[in-house]
Amino acid sequence: MSAADFAAANLSRAAGAGLDPHEYLRVTGELTDLDQWGEAFMRAARGYLARAGQAATTISAGEHLQAAARWFHFATLGPNRQSALAAAEADTAMGRALELLDPQARRIEGPGFTGWLRGPADAAATVVVVPGLDSGKEEFHDLVTALLRRGLAVFAVDGPGQGALAATSTVRADYHHVIGQVIDTLRPRNVGLVGLSLGGYYVAESAARESRVAAAVTVSGPFRLHWDVLPPPVQDLLIQRAGGEEAARRFAGQVDLSALAPQITCPLLVIDGGQDVIPGVTNGEPLTRLAPHGHYMCLPHGDHLLGNARPDWLATAADWISGALA
Repeated sequence: MSAADFAAANLSRAAGAGLDPHEYLRVTGELTDLDQWGEAFMRAARGYLARAGQAATTISAGEHLQAAARWFHFATLGPNRQSALAAAEADTAMGRALELLDPQARRIEGPGFTGWLRGPADAAATVVVVPGLDSGKEEFHDLVTALLRRGLAVFAVDGPGQGALAATSTVRADYHHVIGQVIDTLRPRNVGLVGLSLGGYYVAESAARESRVAAAVTVSGPFRLHWDVLPPPVQDLLIQRAGGEEAARRFAGQVDLSALAPQITCPLLVIDGGQDVIPGVTNGEPLTRLAPHGHYMCLPHGDHLLGNARPDWLATAADWISGALA
């Protein structure tokens, strides 16, 4: 894939994650080869670190640091020999940002997970935001903000093979063990899950097997994966995050909610984009049919992660899970 094609394919995702689309187009427009992706995005991220150092107020510094975290994270999405460093820099920049913008935020770590807990200490419910195959806790800031504004506590997590843990661990299909450890550690009054992309599968699998989950939302989550049909870039990413081709094939074979969906007894909202068509990926409509309390929202114009349709689903999803957890 050319640099221009890869950049175009990720434009709506970048805009949805909070990267300035004009700057994104400038940065990616200068790429003559996709192998330059990581270096270019890390350079842009360091520009925001410099702005933070020169900022006149702590608010401005914190906002620049948040932006740096997102650019460092996006540096990991394309070819990058320093991907582990970029993920670590994203993690550090987000921590520095929260020190300035949300001093009450707490870093929480446990076996196989790490993340930031934000929101009221006495919140009636906590929502765990679960990223996907190549995403991390730095990406979905607007979702976190929407949930916080509704009075919920939010735990943005990196699990095995994700974000800050990608360099030292591999993906696992039985993600309910991770969610169980998160709940054991946080001890929330009530817990909901929101999962994006592969995180949608993780959330549905966890809702089926972890009885303490009270409500769940999936966004662009796969119902099933078919390894032999997946596009080569997706296979390559799975191989990287699973630690080898055999492990990736095994992982993909486990991503199947056919038997688990009927066991999801909590309220479930499944959100898909009609333009989200990836060979080898079955989207979420079967999950809604099989889950006893499933609700389906399909936006015909939405792409993967619905970055091109955020006004059509983000507030609705935040309202829905807030109401379901009330």
